[in-house]
Amino acid sequence: MPELNIIYVGKKPTMNYVLAIVTQFNNHVDHIVIKARGKAISKAVDIAEITRHKFIQEVKYDKINLETEVVHSDRGDSNVSSIEITLKR
Repeated sequence: MPELNIIYVGKKPTMNYVLAIVTQFNNHVDHIVIKARGKAISKAVDIAEITRHKFIQEVKYDKINLETEVVHSDRGDSNVSSIEITLKR
């Protein structure tokens, strides 16, 4: 899977991510993966729903993966939830 098809959700406004997804679908990409961890998970769901309902109605959910990742830091290891939402045209 090419890196171009992956959208990493962070601190940017929600509509920035929606615009990036719409642009990629308009450039004839057939699927896009939205990835988020921790508090950004709810934003990832919002991005997928806004894209599907307001911009490209024919886009469907292909796969949704939920995981717990171990993040290593100075303060020790911690578990962080993550989500991957695959949208397919």
